[in-house]
Amino acid sequence: QVQLVESGGGLVQPGGSLRLSCAASGSIFRINAMGWYRQAPGKERELVARITSRDSTNYADSVKGRFTISRDSAKNTVYLQMNSLKPQDTAVYYCNAVIATATSSPQYSYWGQGTQVTVSS
Repeated sequence: QVQLVESGGGLVQPGGSLRLSCAASGSIFRINAMGWYRQAPGKERELVARITSRDSTNYADSVKGRFTISRDSAKNTVYLQMNSLKPQDTAVYYCNAVIATATSSPQYSYWGQGTQVTVSS
């Protein structure tokens, strides 16, 4: 069993910053990738940023230059530093991790419960 616990969401004014954290715990053999997705009301869930075990990153075009994803492999934790926030960044942000739970097991995708980010004056 794997659990992802997110923290760091909240209300921030336009132009402000927030830092999201997501810690993975449980039966983890190897984390192949971790990332952040978001879903705004009435919209589909979309990728925000992703980082692999080799520290390869990719970002949605809408957040490039403003958001930075990083990880602490010793803590099985991924971070999302969000700067210059805009009202259109308002959404529920979900942590995702692609994890193998044993040496010969396939990898599975796990999701956190989501954390609300609201950008408003």
